[in-house]
Amino acid sequence: MSLHGSETDQTYARAGFGGTVPRGTRPAIVVVDLTNGFTDPAFPTGADLSDVVAATGELITAGRAASVPVVFTTISYSVAEIDGGGVAWLRKAPGMRVLLDGTAAAEVDARLPRTSADHVINKKGASAFFGTGLAALLAGLRVDTVLICGATTSGCVRASVVDAVQSGFDVLVPEDCVGDRADGPHRANLFDIQAKYGDVIELSDAVAYLGSLASAGVAV
Repeated sequence: MSLHGSETDQTYARAGFGGTVPRGTRPAIVVVDLTNGFTDPAFPTGADLSDVVAATGELITAGRAASVPVVFTTISYSVAEIDGGGVAWLRKAPGMRVLLDGTAAAEVDARLPRTSADHVINKKGASAFFGTGLAALLAGLRVDTVLICGATTSGCVRASVVDAVQSGFDVLVPEDCVGDRADGPHRANLFDIQAKYGDVIELSDAVAYLGSLASAGVAV
């Protein structure tokens, strides 16, 4: 069933959107902001993303067998950034001031299978690429395909997907591995990602893709 109706489908088809991206032999998994501040509804910025955390953990476990690198991102701010008025995003979204450096809100959800071999990048904006060394890190690892997980679909995930494409990487988004505070923005942004920026796929498909690399002995 169409999400936005047949007229929208026809418009997008006429524009030539919705192609399929190639899947390379050197993927990386980028886990965007699955920190307590987003996965725990006790925080004002959070929601219950337990299912997303569990699915992402399954994907990471599948990636380990193929030696696929994993990059976690966090987002947090210093006291000076929060109180100094210099971060424009915090003026628009003041609720994010809860994401203070060194607090539980800024920590990666402990339910995720993170190890000391994984990379962790702290960011200040929506995109995992903006103002960070992520693109250089992925290039150094000779990555060709990025599987993007995390929160929120309508915010940091979407921004990261767009910047990943603009940085030259093919993008896969396992649907079960991304989440949002509300279903409407989540679904609308998955629709747009699928149309323009990457392939929105089933978790089982992503796991099978990583498994095929492990079986072939392909390692990053």
